[in-house]
Amino acid sequence: MRNRLFAAFSVLAFLSAAACDKKSAPAASSTAAAPSAAPVPAANPAPPAAEKSPSVFKAKFATTQGDFVLEVHRDWAPNGADRFYNLVKTGFFDDVSFFRVIDGFMAQTGIHGDPAVSAKWREANIPDDPSAGQSNLRGMATFATAGPGTRTTQFFLNFKDNSFLDNQGFPPFGKVVEGLEVLDKLYRGYGEGAPMGGGPDQGRLQAQGNAYLKADFPKLDAIKTASLVP
Repeated sequence: MRNRLFAAFSVLAFLSAAACDKKSAPAASSTAAAPSAAPVPAANPAPPAAEKSPSVFKAKFATTQGDFVLEVHRDWAPNGADRFYNLVKTGFFDDVSFFRVIDGFMAQTGIHGDPAVSAKWREANIPDDPSAGQSNLRGMATFATAGPGTRTTQFFLNFKDNSFLDNQGFPPFGKVVEGLEVLDKLYRGYGEGAPMGGGPDQGRLQAQGNAYLKADFPKLDAIKTASLVP
């Protein structure tokens, strides 16, 4: 199936891979891979968690490098905000790793450590959100995608101004308002994911969960808990 990483040599091209679905974040530049997720059929319905989010809400992430708070604005990306709200509310991000962290670009997370949970959400696509004028600047949070209609659970946090992604289907849904320095501490030594780099393979992560990461990529940082801020 198509790899959800944009090809390292073209932000617009997708790699083909004989593996499981993969989603990626946007490429760091015209010569780096974009945050993408494995392609999935856009017609598949989402799981039951489909509550409409507040117009503005905050989520606190406790990570292995400290805490940060995301402020989400529903008018920036309504479908993305609703999905993110439900994921946080149901505890989806607890014990979920930053499996793709690229220095000078972004940190990507959102593949659950339990393969059964990951499988449940893998094809739970949400409709695309049009751009609302927000840009992928430092600290902005955006869903990863493998193409139109393929956003599910993976998102990334921009380390710098990645505004070149704005017109490529990556509308931000929130921003870090507390603990921005935590992003700079996330371990990034593994670099790009397989097969383009030495980092985790998204297909294996989906199939084997956290056991795969702990055995082969023990230095990765992770979200310990994520919760809505009252």
